[in-house]
Amino acid sequence: MDKKQILLLSHNFSPEPIGIGKYNGEMLSWLVSRGYDCTVVTTFPYYPFWKVQEPYTNRWYKKEVTYNEKSGATLTVYRCPSYIPADPTGKQRALQDFSFWVTKFFMVFKLILFNKKFDLIITVAPPFHLAYLGLLLKKFTGGKLLYHIQDMQIEAARDLKLFSKKRVLAGLFKLEHNILKNADYVSSISDGMIKKIKAKYNREIVFFPNWVDTNYFFPLHNRESLKTKWGYKPDDIVYLYSGAVGVKQRLERILVTAGELINHEHIKFIICSSGPYKDQLQEQAIQKGLNNISFLQVQEKEVFNEFLNMADIHLVLQIADAGDLVMPSKLTTILAVGGASIITAAEGTSLHEVVKDHDFGYVVEPQDKEQQDLLTNQILQIKLDESLEKKRENARNYAVQYLNVDKVMNKFVDDFIA
Repeated sequence: MDKKQILLLSHNFSPEPIGIGKYNGEMLSWLVSRGYDCTVVTTFPYYPFWKVQEPYTNRWYKKEVTYNEKSGATLTVYRCPSYIPADPTGKQRALQDFSFWVTKFFMVFKLILFNKKFDLIITVAPPFHLAYLGLLLKKFTGGKLLYHIQDMQIEAARDLKLFSKKRVLAGLFKLEHNILKNADYVSSISDGMIKKIKAKYNREIVFFPNWVDTNYFFPLHNRESLKTKWGYKPDDIVYLYSGAVGVKQRLERILVTAGELINHEHIKFIICSSGPYKDQLQEQAIQKGLNNISFLQVQEKEVFNEFLNMADIHLVLQIADAGDLVMPSKLTTILAVGGASIITAAEGTSLHEVVKDHDFGYVVEPQDKEQQDLLTNQILQIKLDESLEKKRENARNYAVQYLNVDKVMNKFVDDFIA
């Protein structure tokens, strides 16, 4: 019996350490280890640094092939050159999306030319328009198309006012409507997002959540010694934000809170990320004289479990409009290590409900400039007592029960491949 052939079309892929690239890499690694031949059409790794990472050069197309001796399956990766903006504003990112589409089109055309057949074609949004390359391939060579929505890109652009003309937004929604109509499968990562997608086009939307390897990421019980390893005192209370830094997160609020709590000498903040937004925040913190906040680069996977376990409280922050549009990917790993979090989520959103129902964190309403004290007040109310330990225990239990990679991916096979 021939092995099933799977194709992924996406901007982001391994070895990107966070976000969509991380999940795409783990997904195909899992499938290859189970005997599925997988092909990826992607770009060179750039996120979250917003520059292509060594040893890649981004000068021309590159093919990579790895063979899994245990499963007998092959992973083939086609990397396409693209424009990577140093300052990823709305217009620059739109230009980036266009450049990705053009260079990937030539690779997809080559697959069509050689009549390469796939049983399942996966496109991941954002960017949503890559699905048109999937539809093109499906039309000429067959296979079924899965349109997976990690982030509702058009709504996010609208809410962040990246496009001012209503006609442009209407045109984008019309293009997406056609994808929702013609894809064989549509999936997304949260109940709230599924409801919003159904409101745009009434069809079945499969729940395909972000996952975590609960064997690789797990709780450690030497938090005090880990703090010392990273240069903190054992009795420091460490608040950690680790993940992407951009418009959606609006992390200036951490700087405001750090300023308000600067006299609480044992409260420390860490922002762990990379890229131009992080550099801007770091410069602002220096100008404000904030000696209670540190900025670190994205940590290597080999030490990431220890690094996350070192923090007393994790910060999962986003703007008000993102509460049901994005289920923060960083939260899955935090839950796996048994981390308690302060999470911004508006009442009525799926994120707010799941945090409250499973009691693994503290929810605060997303705030504007007139409400900067919400985060500060929540920090001052937290006590390092048994209730916090219970939230940590609940976090780990939730990850094992609902987010284990094997459980999620086995269901993926049942839903889309079997």
